[in-house]
Order: sequence, then structure tokens, then C-alpha cells
Amino acid sequence: MVEFKAVIGDPKTGKTYQKTVTGQYANRLLGMKIGDVFDGIFVSLPGYKLKITGGSDKDGTPMRPDLPGTGRRKLLLSGGVGFHPVKKGERRRKMVRGNTISTEIVQINMKVVSHGARPIEELLKEEEKS
Repeated sequence: MVEFKAVIGDPKTGKTYQKTVTGQYANRLLGMKIGDVFDGIFVSLPGYKLKITGGSDKDGTPMRPDLPGTGRRKLLLSGGVGFHPVKKGERRRKMVRGNTISTEIVQINMKVVSHGARPIEELLKEEEKS
């Protein structure tokens, strides 16, 4: 069974929330790509719209938005996701993962695009109680 840790960022308040996604909702996220917008019901936030901004796999390898597919590759990077150069013009070959969510992904980063009627804290606290 697939299980993801969803890290949800709220640009309105500047807070982030963590939620574990399992079962059929986790299976619905498989195959989605970075930049896709989906309904918040998958992470217990009905009425919200969320956008996938990134993620990482079991080894901590980051997902890169400009690399298609689900596999891992060693790319020559000059900046961006996966490598932050110290010197001007520095390039390094780094391991990064494609932009599509697969079973190897452990963490998915997302942000709120449109808010629902109830606040996020209230919805997530209800989920913890049950």
C-alpha cells in the first residue's frame, strides 16, 4: 500500500501542515506531476484546491520539475532544485528524480491555491480526533 507524507503550505498565513495520506487517496495521487492542481479532499481538506510544488523519495532525492518521468537521473546542474552553487559558474552532476509521483516518493510538497469555507487548522484537528 502506498503512503505519502503531504506537506501543505498556506501562503495566506505562512504556515505549513503535515498530513499522512494513505489508501485510495494516496493511489489517486500516483501519476500526478509537479504543477498539477487537485481537489483537497485527497488530504482531508474538502473545498480546498492544492497545487503540487515538489517532493522527495525514500533516499531524500528531490523531484525536479523540468525532468519528465518517474525515474532517477544524474544531471549536470548549474542551479535550481537539487543543487545550489557556491561559486559563479559552478556546475555539478547530481542525482534528481523526475516530476511524476510514483510509489518511490515519500514526501509531496503542495501549496493552497484556493481556500475553502473552513480554516485548515479546524479540518486537520477534526481528523486527529477521529
